[in-house]
Amino acid sequence: MLKRLTLAVLFLSVFVLQGCFEDKNTIIKSDKFTLNSLKNKVFTVTKTKDGFKVNELENKIIIFDIFATWCPPCQKAALHLSSLQKKYKKEVVVIGLSMEEYISKDKLQEFKKVYGADYILLNDTKNKILSDSIVESLGLGNTYPVPIVVIYKDGKYITHYVGSVEEEFIESDIKRVLNK
Repeated sequence: MLKRLTLAVLFLSVFVLQGCFEDKNTIIKSDKFTLNSLKNKVFTVTKTKDGFKVNELENKIIIFDIFATWCPPCQKAALHLSSLQKKYKKEVVVIGLSMEEYISKDKLQEFKKVYGADYILLNDTKNKILSDSIVESLGLGNTYPVPIVVIYKDGKYITHYVGSVEEEFIESDIKRVLNK
């Protein structure tokens, strides 16, 4: 009886733990991503030699916010990023990219409302593939913490932050890119 119980526990442990790890060979790689926003606008993100660009947003500083709706630092970051989006609305576009496999439109709307995420939120089944591609280009590995904020200008990588960061640090990088 003890052998059967041990075998059953071992089998269940392997089965459960298998879902916590991602096989690197199953990651879908792409250089072009077409994604829908929460407001049903389509954006095309293209991987460049030096980073990523959003084809529909030429000549803008692009800030990708890789986040999860359940993450407290991500929730706090939403308000800071909204503030920067408002302050630099002609030069900067913030794009929220949920790293969650699937997130309903209602849940994303609730995140936007509750945490003040007043910027573009992508709501597409390819979000995770794009966020993984961005993180891989930064050399952060297959599993990564959130939030990750990445800044690009004209398809060129500027800088990134991992974890909670003060608004002033991001703003100083925006000013540096704008030569202010």
